[in-house]
Amino acid sequence: MSTDRLSLAFSALADPTRRAIVARLALGEATVSELAAPFDMSMPAVSKHLRVLERSGLIEQSQEAQFRPRRLRPEPFRELAGWMEEYRRFWDAKLDDLDAYLKEIQKEDGDER
Repeated sequence: MSTDRLSLAFSALADPTRRAIVARLALGEATVSELAAPFDMSMPAVSKHLRVLERSGLIEQSQEAQFRPRRLRPEPFRELAGWMEEYRRFWDAKLDDLDAYLKEIQKEDGDER
């Protein structure tokens, strides 16, 4: 995933309303009305959130009749997960190193007694 697409995706997901919309879409396609139902905001405000998610590539609009439901696009989420996985492995290694260091200190502290 290019840095620009990555930035767009993370920026889109930075908003709690958009994360809630993504969570709802993880259950399946939904119309704008269905997506707007849990929120206390106008339809134009919900539509703005949907446009941000669409520009980021995270969701898409299908062309089914007049309803045009939205759905998640799996590819960008796989790319985000791959990017984050690199850092998860990095931090796992750092935490393993810290754990080993703390065990060493505890052992040395116990040897001194």
